[in-house]
Amino acid sequence: MHFAIALFAWFPHGGMQRDCLDVAARLKDRGHRVTMLTRGWRGTRPDGIDVVELPARAVTNHGRNAAFARACAKAIGKLRPDYVLGFDRMPGLDAYFAADRCFAARAAARGPLYRLTPRARAMLAMERAVFRAETPTEILLLVEREKAEIQRHYGTPNARFHLIPPILSPGCRRPAEAAARALRAATRRALKLSDRAVALLFVASRFRTKGLDRALAAVGALPGPLRDRTRLLVAGGDDAAPYRRRTGSRWTTFLGARDDLPALMLAADLLVHPAREENAGKVLLEALAMGLPVLSSGICGYAEHVERAGAGQVLAEPFRQDALDRALADMVTRSPAADWSANGVAYARDTPGFGAGIDAVVDTVERLAAGRRR
Repeated sequence: MHFAIALFAWFPHGGMQRDCLDVAARLKDRGHRVTMLTRGWRGTRPDGIDVVELPARAVTNHGRNAAFARACAKAIGKLRPDYVLGFDRMPGLDAYFAADRCFAARAAARGPLYRLTPRARAMLAMERAVFRAETPTEILLLVEREKAEIQRHYGTPNARFHLIPPILSPGCRRPAEAAARALRAATRRALKLSDRAVALLFVASRFRTKGLDRALAAVGALPGPLRDRTRLLVAGGDDAAPYRRRTGSRWTTFLGARDDLPALMLAADLLVHPAREENAGKVLLEALAMGLPVLSSGICGYAEHVERAGAGQVLAEPFRQDALDRALADMVTRSPAADWSANGVAYARDTPGFGAGIDAVVDTVERLAAGRRR
């Protein structure tokens, strides 16, 4: 079969982007033809998969997204694929990979005036084309709680939802202990971390959305002796300039975009992820599987796995900076004596279906596409 996969923009280190490429590669490996449609591609193009960049010119980002949706519809009309899977919300999809939280719910929380802004109206229109009750688009759901939010705003029928098990990147499993200790030591040497240093890891492609300012403030609030032996390692390709003079930045190293996330997780002592917005949070699952304890905001959909595993702490919502400050001081003080690391590894190893999400996505779209061809 011929699958078209649509997303606004692809770049190497975004969680959704990595999932998108993994799905495309798995479809290709199963013998299908795959065409990826996007308004922008950064990085190496995959072998055996067609990448088509479509013109989408506009002044605003939401305008470019709308222009891309129109261009995508024209391209699909010419390509005539058997099935269209979207990783961003737009009209004309056969299935949508629900990587982002329901925008109508987020807009409602900001009040009625926000819904009248051009950006909100444009995004709500794109979302409505996917979720409204009369639309046939199937929804690949990453976290169960999103279903209630979507149905509250759009009345989407139950039959259109397909819950996907947790997604884990290939290679994000903790190696045998001797190998893990050796890689940890080598990576810490490369990062110039002393044996006494407590290494906190922050990973994001969008620093503000994932709460880097919150993490920096919490590091700055640590008691003096504890703060002096703490290092915050920031991995991600976003602009670091606005954060270099903030409280806590003195104890921070900005690493840029990295391809060695498993090694960084072995070198670190704690993942700090106080996100403002996070539908799922793939990095939380990767940390569990690598044995890296997690401190996360409760907004993250995958934070429930941290709680079930007993692999760290999850902050209550609504977020409070003083709660993050206390939790970070507590975890830094207790690590490595706590069982968080072993609990996370055991949970990732023993939970049925943990990490099998990419195969589940491919199985689901194959089944749905085959059903349409009958």
